[in-house]
Amino acid sequence: MQHKWLAKWGAGGVLSDLVQKKIAIVEDDKAIAQMYKLKLENEGFDVELAANGHEGFELVKKQRPHLVLLDLRMPDMTGDEMLEHMRATEWGRHINVVIAANVDRQHAPWRLHLLDFDRYLIKAHYTPRQIMDVIHEVLGTTRKKSFPEV
Repeated sequence: MQHKWLAKWGAGGVLSDLVQKKIAIVEDDKAIAQMYKLKLENEGFDVELAANGHEGFELVKKQRPHLVLLDLRMPDMTGDEMLEHMRATEWGRHINVVIAANVDRQHAPWRLHLLDFDRYLIKAHYTPRQIMDVIHEVLGTTRKKSFPEV
């Protein structure tokens, strides 16, 4: 019989609701993408990266993540184009999407107003920790306990 603590928290001490949660980060800035990836993996998420909308669409199609963290301004295919293509599919209609952009919502591409997404964040207004909080909120998961930052 499995101990109640182990059933709830898992062998590594991370909440079991995070063990299977997959996140796709679609971001062309490699440093930002790696930072988010590291933070999310430390929270217990399974994370994959894509550097543009084409790669992101293929990644999401293959991986079927629980959430996409999506940049807007990227080469080859923009984030709003990727989201439009994703929402047009049966498998992509209900995936959670958090947009993390460098432009305010008023200056975002017009088609974004017609598409469904969970949150719109301006990267410069949010710390990485706050973005993790938003992701947990959207997914309905609990943050992993951590030591205070020094």
